[in-house]
Amino acid sequence: MNKLYFGDNLVVLREHIPSESVDLIYLDPPFNSNKNYNILFNSPKGQKSEAQITAFEDTWHWGDQAEQEYTEILHQSNTNVAEMIQSFRKFLATSDMMAYLTMMTIRLLELHRVLKPTGSLYLHCDPTASHYLKVMLDMVFGPENFVNEINWERSHTRSSISKSFRRAHDILLFYSKTNQYVFNMQYKELTESSLGNYRYHDENGNYRLVPLLVSGIRKGNTGQPWKGIDPNIRGKSGMHWVTTHDKLEKYLLEDRIVFSNSGIPNLKYYITDSPGVPLNDNWYDVSLIPSSSSESLGYPTQKPLALLERIINASSNPDDVVLDPFCGCGTAVEAAQKLDRQWIGIDITNLAISLIEKRLRDSFPGIHFEVIGTPKDLEGARDLALRDKYQFQWWACSLVNAQPYQGKKKGADSGIDGLIFFQDDLEGAKKIIVSVKGGESVSVSQIRDIKGTLDREKAAIGLFVTLAEPTRPMLTEAVSTGYYESPLGKSYPKVQILTIEGLLSGHQKAEYPDLARGGLTFKKSKPAGKAPGQMELGV
Repeated sequence: MNKLYFGDNLVVLREHIPSESVDLIYLDPPFNSNKNYNILFNSPKGQKSEAQITAFEDTWHWGDQAEQEYTEILHQSNTNVAEMIQSFRKFLATSDMMAYLTMMTIRLLELHRVLKPTGSLYLHCDPTASHYLKVMLDMVFGPENFVNEINWERSHTRSSISKSFRRAHDILLFYSKTNQYVFNMQYKELTESSLGNYRYHDENGNYRLVPLLVSGIRKGNTGQPWKGIDPNIRGKSGMHWVTTHDKLEKYLLEDRIVFSNSGIPNLKYYITDSPGVPLNDNWYDVSLIPSSSSESLGYPTQKPLALLERIINASSNPDDVVLDPFCGCGTAVEAAQKLDRQWIGIDITNLAISLIEKRLRDSFPGIHFEVIGTPKDLEGARDLALRDKYQFQWWACSLVNAQPYQGKKKGADSGIDGLIFFQDDLEGAKKIIVSVKGGESVSVSQIRDIKGTLDREKAAIGLFVTLAEPTRPMLTEAVSTGYYESPLGKSYPKVQILTIEGLLSGHQKAEYPDLARGGLTFKKSKPAGKAPGQMELGV
């Protein structure tokens, strides 16, 4: 386990994840919000806020893929799902919502398949589609396996003046595969008023008195007299001891029973005995991550680590397998690693996979995990370049620890695909521009272009990352650009030509000075301590 997959989660689930192999699934899929979400990168003081890129587009439309997946749903074995998806289509036709629900349904069927009989699923959503998703989850898992609809109050800010109440919560739909699912009750800290109940004190600490006689159905000897005290004392029928006579004797030997003036026993319940207040399904004590927080990585839909730790602690045990098929910036993966679980993360963008790789290595120095689906050799790189130009560019930027430059919706090509900021004196950060070429041939004119971009952007160094081998005139042109003279006493080529093959083999690397080497691509995640967490930008 401990694997990151780059690719479509439907394909990964079908080809790589065996049936009944996962203990807990958490998924935070797109919400069909009809918005584009940008990921923000760190930019040193004085640099423009150009360092952002579209992380994903949460917009769905009916097309060939939706039609194909709809047909597959009709022909799979769960007839309840097949009938419900047809009902949805009669109502929703081929709307954007229908395209979204089709995408989700076929994946929920695969997630049900890979879940163990003792396993659970938490689907994170908002009111945009939660009502449709809950109906479909009933069909996939069975309505009898619905456990909770958890309300996560993610924001406590005051409502603005508008024609609706401010939306401040997300929804977690909690389903189990069978009634034998793993569940560990979670607790909140005692409130001030609860702490006030522990008003007695002895050498063992503060305690409150808890009645040992309560009303209810009698079980075993709990309805029989003990120490001459009849549970039906004073004619109160239906009373019984809260525990067995053996346990009462143990409490007595431990000096934990206090008799009232009328002879009724009460138990000393110490504050150290209380695990806290059992959680209900309204979670208001975990807030969104402020952009100023050290936990924030700049990813638009990042969830708090505390939220994921709570879910993983509640519905899995150490060494269990946690799966996140829409893993985004990897909060579920980090929480699983921190809590000694095995994990699987899947995401369709290389940008997310690169961020998670960095996040894990920052948080857990020396960690070992496998990344599957990203190119490992020249042939894999060629394949990615043919399939998706932008994913290839983002992946190539990650090879030189550069942050991608803007998004594919930003207009004409500026000649910049990535940025690196470095510092070699006390005057502030300097900029490196990265140009990525995924074609089968390159030319000297492209080196001249990057020289012009260097001058325009006032950048110190330019990296030309190419899938094809450079020509001799290109190498000559690059050398003619001259060198960046560092105050630290070393010279670096102003234009550096780096091949994908050279970067993958380790024979080449970007050369530049940096007093804080490698720390400016994504926000750096804090090292994680061992444990006994749908945000919109600007919110």
